[in-house]
Amino acid sequence: MGSEIPDILSAEFAADPYPAYRVLRDEAPLYHHEAMQSYVVSRYEDVERVFKDQVFTTANYNWQLEPVHGKTILQLSGREHSVRRALVAPAFRGSELEQKFLPVIEKNASELIDGFRTAGTVDLVAQFATRFPIGVIVDMLGLDKADHDRFQKWYTSIIAFLGNLTQDPDVTEAGLRTKEEFADYMIPIIRDRRSHLGDDLLSTLVTAEIDGEVMSDEDVKSFCSLLLAAGGETTDKALASMFALLLQHPDQLQAVREDRSLIDRAFAEALRFHPPVHMIMREPSADVEIAGGVIPAGSTVTALIGAANRDERRYKDPDSFDIFREDLNVTSAFSAAANHLAFALGRHFCVGALLAKSEVEVATNMLLDAMPHMELEEGFEPGEKGVFTRGPAELRVKFTPA
Repeated sequence: MGSEIPDILSAEFAADPYPAYRVLRDEAPLYHHEAMQSYVVSRYEDVERVFKDQVFTTANYNWQLEPVHGKTILQLSGREHSVRRALVAPAFRGSELEQKFLPVIEKNASELIDGFRTAGTVDLVAQFATRFPIGVIVDMLGLDKADHDRFQKWYTSIIAFLGNLTQDPDVTEAGLRTKEEFADYMIPIIRDRRSHLGDDLLSTLVTAEIDGEVMSDEDVKSFCSLLLAAGGETTDKALASMFALLLQHPDQLQAVREDRSLIDRAFAEALRFHPPVHMIMREPSADVEIAGGVIPAGSTVTALIGAANRDERRYKDPDSFDIFREDLNVTSAFSAAANHLAFALGRHFCVGALLAKSEVEVATNMLLDAMPHMELEEGFEPGEKGVFTRGPAELRVKFTPA
């Protein structure tokens, strides 16, 4: 690896990865990162292929996810994967999402906004974005809201474990400890729920049957663990990023305020421009020719979503945030036919994409209504933090209360 190729584990990269992404796309669309023991791809067409081509398996999750979550749906393939996905998918789309969970989303947004409604200033990250999606998932599962802070701590340590690219032993240990704590907490609740069913997602999971097969306690626990981490971290960062970008582009914020049907456009463009997840790993089951080189079977591939979503081979003027851009298809932006890569694509396309969309629509409408005029606090510049997942660390806003 030549010195001119940027290191995705460097401090400069963590501060601002986008210039490095450009160099990688142009000069090293495939390279082997020694420290991470991974092949890195960065161009849109290559990252898209890694997600869609079945030769790229999720076997890497055996070491990347299983130690903290237990075995999850993400590691499965073929029939086992489709059966499990069919068990959980209905809760995340269509009528069930609308009827059952929209009120939950609205209640959580409203309660959080009540906490700062008349204050005139708010940190939208600490006081809203980090708490909102976790609150929704805890309510969806029918768990105890009083345990919110524990869930927050657990999902933070799980995400740190997943993004532990430098293999920091403390981070590893905290992740493994979380797995034990979460299991000790969840397994008794799952067992109890089997005999005391309610109208919640956990009851759906413990009773769902396909071909006479139900999920074991361990399966259900792993799915809940995955849901908390994937559903918390990503929606939290996506929502905060979207508001940061709109506040930095007041004309676009005004357009969304006046025409709320533009919220989906703003969300889709924020997902492209500042995706919450910057990299996803896969493992090829055979040697693969890609990006002018060969990736050997059984090695780890790191697909750089953050780089692919800014590829000028795919998007016009990719480094501009523009909710009106014509090369981003909004009607398919939250489905497996999306033409941005923030939710991945293919069989493992994010099962929670429509839940995220509902959460962002509800939250954005309510926040705009509660803050008829909003702008960044004087002298505050939104910055992003993170390498594996990335988003604003804080978002300080002053507003006129409604």
